[in-house]
Amino acid sequence: MAYSAEKLGEEKVFKDPVHRYIHVRDRVIWDLIGTKEFQRLRRIKQLGTTYLTFHGAEHSRFNHSLGVYEIIRRIIDDVFAGRPEWNNDERLLSLCAALLHDLGHGPFSHSFEKVFDLDHEDYTRAIILGDTEVNQILLKVGADFPKKVAEVIGKTYENKLVISLISSQIDADRMDYLQRDAYYTGVSYGHFDMERILRVMRPREEQVVIKKSGMHAVEDYIMSRYQMYWQVYFHPVSRGAEVILTKILHRAKQLQEQNYIFKYEPVHFNSFFAGHPTLEDYLKLDEAVIQYYFQMWQEEEDSILSDLCRRFINRNLFKFTEFDPAKEYKKLSELNTLFKKAGLDPEYYLVVDSSSDLPYDFYRPGEEEERLPIHLMMKNGDLRELSRESQIVEAISGKRRTDHKLYFPADLLLDESSKKTVKKQIRTLLEFQVNEV
Repeated sequence: MAYSAEKLGEEKVFKDPVHRYIHVRDRVIWDLIGTKEFQRLRRIKQLGTTYLTFHGAEHSRFNHSLGVYEIIRRIIDDVFAGRPEWNNDERLLSLCAALLHDLGHGPFSHSFEKVFDLDHEDYTRAIILGDTEVNQILLKVGADFPKKVAEVIGKTYENKLVISLISSQIDADRMDYLQRDAYYTGVSYGHFDMERILRVMRPREEQVVIKKSGMHAVEDYIMSRYQMYWQVYFHPVSRGAEVILTKILHRAKQLQEQNYIFKYEPVHFNSFFAGHPTLEDYLKLDEAVIQYYFQMWQEEEDSILSDLCRRFINRNLFKFTEFDPAKEYKKLSELNTLFKKAGLDPEYYLVVDSSSDLPYDFYRPGEEEERLPIHLMMKNGDLRELSRESQIVEAISGKRRTDHKLYFPADLLLDESSKKTVKKQIRTLLEFQVNEV
């Protein structure tokens, strides 16, 4: 029997709080889960710094990846099976792409990427195509199989239907992380009727479409996503923790460039600071390694690095206030000057952070970025773009919401053992009172 068709002697199951059980019968999937590159995802949190706001948010990229795989497996084996529009030859490719779609995420994911100008999708493809255990398993399926998996994840594969299962405005990735993140953060926003959505999904040539009768379940899903972004993903406390995390890495990089002598040399970061990390370097970094350095750097001679690390480790985060950069740029300039007078480097202690999300949109001719809309399948088989049928979705389509916060160290501004007058001026500008802490 060909390796691609080989089944396990007995089905393996993972007990899962979201999907109850995750089922594995394919030898290829089981072998991929066992690779060191996939096991590394156990050491990467799904929600980065969110655990400092929602204490239950300790779940990993590992269990999210299994969840996405399980949703795709159910769609293909239970919903699409036997339908003429679905080519079952694409089954294993879809399952592998679902399982491996987040393989390249680094520690604290997006914060880490921003500091070092990296893209986790580039590393996902590098792991799939490189000298790795994952690549060796995929090669056993076929010489071109790793390339196909990488193309699905990179959204360049010729079969757009396969891509849309994993990456679209209603895909397995979003359906898993919304429910999983809601479960672990303890909020109710991310819950929606996934069972109903799966039942009304249908394969078409270019994408998955939804039967018209399932429109209200999709409305619920889109509103769940909207609420999760503003109540969880963009929570100002979590964003504040990201600010400090980012500034720690910026400071360490700056010190390295200035030939600062670290007590605890950042050997794991050297190639990142130099701008040319290898795949091997990348895979060695996980959140346990990052946390180790932050723990040790609390003892560094550099006061900024040690202070920021203490703040992150002990959750002594910055305060924040609402900020409108269009109207308050003069105020920010004045604050910068005052912070310097107070002995606080504004590059590290006065930070504007912005959050922005587009809950749903559709492609408009002439625009550069194509957004594949959600289509409803009418009773006669015609397709209608979702917002043309749903008043709820029409109301939010194309409407980007943006939020700005200004972060600062309240404790240092309240410490009047030095620079008392300047700090009082800062507090007045920030409309920040002593009794607010």
